[in-house]
Amino acid sequence: MKDLLVILLLAIPFVVYPQTEEVLPKNESPDFKSLFDAKPPTGVSCYRIPAIVTAPNGDLVAAIDERVPSCGDLKWSNDINIVIRRSADNGDSWTEIETVVDYPWGKSASDPSMIVDNVTGAIFLFFNFMDLDLEKDIYYLKVIKSTDNGQTWSTPIDITTQITKPEWHNDFKFITSGRGIQTSSGKLLHTLVNLENSLHLFGSDDHGENWYLIDTPITPGDESKIVELADGTWMINSRVNDQGIRFVHTSTDKGATWHSKPDASLVDPGCNASIIRYTSVEEGADKNRLLFSNAKSKDNRRNITVRISYDEGQSWTEGKTIYGGSSAYSSLSILANGDIGLLFEKDDYQENVFVRFSLHWLTDGKDRYDIE
Repeated sequence: MKDLLVILLLAIPFVVYPQTEEVLPKNESPDFKSLFDAKPPTGVSCYRIPAIVTAPNGDLVAAIDERVPSCGDLKWSNDINIVIRRSADNGDSWTEIETVVDYPWGKSASDPSMIVDNVTGAIFLFFNFMDLDLEKDIYYLKVIKSTDNGQTWSTPIDITTQITKPEWHNDFKFITSGRGIQTSSGKLLHTLVNLENSLHLFGSDDHGENWYLIDTPITPGDESKIVELADGTWMINSRVNDQGIRFVHTSTDKGATWHSKPDASLVDPGCNASIIRYTSVEEGADKNRLLFSNAKSKDNRRNITVRISYDEGQSWTEGKTIYGGSSAYSSLSILANGDIGLLFEKDDYQENVFVRFSLHWLTDGKDRYDIE
């Protein structure tokens, strides 16, 4: 009987520990690791638009714009490259900056985002492209792929015609930076913004061999992130400018129709944010948890905060401030050891830092998550 009890205990992958006052990490502050810093003598004006994922082997892959002549967005910069850094030890140390997309002067790549296919082990890195010399203001949407956890990458493939309409050719359109998801069915999903024709989803049912547009406009919406809820519902959390809050869109029919509503509890200055699943009862955890990070401020890009939802996004904790100063875009990932990783823009886009912390720290000891 004793041996059986031991076996049963070992089979439980998640453990929730009782609150213990003497070990509460209230006064601890996670260390910030500067990953992308444009201070001289780099010759780079700024690094912007961070994205981070955890590769199938547990490595971290952090991608970002390397904006060389100016800090301007795609249509205003003749030289933006996509660069990455990788970590094999949960963010303790990182490789040097590696360039994965670099076009000749006059052609730029911007706004990296990634999807990890946990079935095939591939990582897809999407970006937006413009030839400012020949087709200024015309956006093309491209993807590269890694099958070795981000160590090497394929040549870019243009998927613009697969995921947009011909009549959108001249429109201001872009794949949202940060990350997309793989659903429980294996489908790959990501968000696409057309400022003239609303927010849309695009996806793949064959592990990235082909991509397609889900042709249902979602409004209001700008830069957005999608998660799959426990019951299979798709939920998008979206930036909406000039309203001071986030909008939430849900679909129970795989994107054919959407229910949209503001979430006044999620204060936001009109900035890209991040939402990911942390734990799932379906996958053996004690409870469902979602995480959300953004600049928690109505009017200014500052106060990067991480919140938790225990009811699939119906409500959120007040969260914990990670950095109270100037801060903007952020990207979350769950590390191989169960910690939470956050990459965000800091101090008026002068620096992009990685910070790692546990659920125990985030909740001041009220919740805990461990992998055995």
